[in-house]
Amino acid sequence: MSEELLLTFRSPPLPFFIESNRQTYRPGGEHPNRNNLGVFDMLFVNEGELHIGENGREWTLTAGDMLILRPDCWHYSVRPCESVTVFDWVHFQTVGAWEETEGRHVGSLRGDYYTYAIRLPKKMNLSYLDEAKQLFASLHEAARSSKQSAFWDRQQAFLHLLQMLDDGWRSDAAHAAVSVADRAAAYLKMNYKTPVTNKMLSDALQLHINYITRCMTEVFDCTPQQYLLYYRLDQAKLLLLKTDWPIAQVAEETGFRQTPHFSRLFAAQTGMPPLKYRKRFTK
Repeated sequence: MSEELLLTFRSPPLPFFIESNRQTYRPGGEHPNRNNLGVFDMLFVNEGELHIGENGREWTLTAGDMLILRPDCWHYSVRPCESVTVFDWVHFQTVGAWEETEGRHVGSLRGDYYTYAIRLPKKMNLSYLDEAKQLFASLHEAARSSKQSAFWDRQQAFLHLLQMLDDGWRSDAAHAAVSVADRAAAYLKMNYKTPVTNKMLSDALQLHINYITRCMTEVFDCTPQQYLLYYRLDQAKLLLLKTDWPIAQVAEETGFRQTPHFSRLFAAQTGMPPLKYRKRFTK
C-alpha cells in the first residue's frame, strides 16, 4: 500500500496549535491507542523507533521521521518500542477545509488569489534534524509558558514549523510535478490580466511547455491555458459581484480581449451570461 499521502489545508483560516511535548518511551513502551481524537497528532522521532498504525496503514518511524495522524481515525501501536525512543508530539486543529489524498494528485483544495493551499506530507524524513529538534523544543517551551505573550509565541513557532514542512516537501525532487504545477499556477495568477502564451510560461519557468503541461494536467487536471481561463472566469465572477462595472470593463480587467468571446465562455461555464449572473446574486 502506498505511503505517498498528502494532507492539504486551505488557508486562511490557518491551522492552529493546541498543545505539545517531548516524550520518552523505555523498551516495551508504546503509543496509546486512540479513536477519533478530534485533533491532528504530529509525531517527530528524535531517536529510537516508534511503531504506529492508522486505520490499517502501518509505519515504523526512526530518527528524523515525521508523521501526521488524522483527527477522525483510529490510531494504535503496532508493537512496543525495542529501544529508548524519544519523540515530539504536537496536537493541532483547523476550522477550515482540509483533505487527505494519495499519490501526487493534490485533490480538490487549491489556492486562489486570496487563499493558499498548505500541503504537508503525511510522512516525511526531515533532513535538517538539528533545526527540527530546536524548533520543536521552542514550541514546547512556549506551550509551557504562562506569560501573556505565550499564545503568540507558540502560534508563531507552530506556523514556522508548518512553513518548514511545506517548503521542504515542495523542494523534494520526488514531488517535482506538484512543485512545477504550483509554480506555473502562481505565474498564471500573477499575470492573468495580460495575454499569456505557452512560450512566456516556458521562459518564465525555464522548462519545456510539454513538461509544464504534463505536470499541470497530472496535478490540476487541466492544461496551463485551461487553468488560466478558469482563473480569469473566477476573477470575473468576483468583479461582477463587487463592482457595477460594465460587462466590457469586467472582460478587459480579467484578460479577455473581446466582450462577446468573454460572455460566451462565461455562460458556458456558469450556465448564464454575465449580466444575469450579476442580477441573480445582487438583488
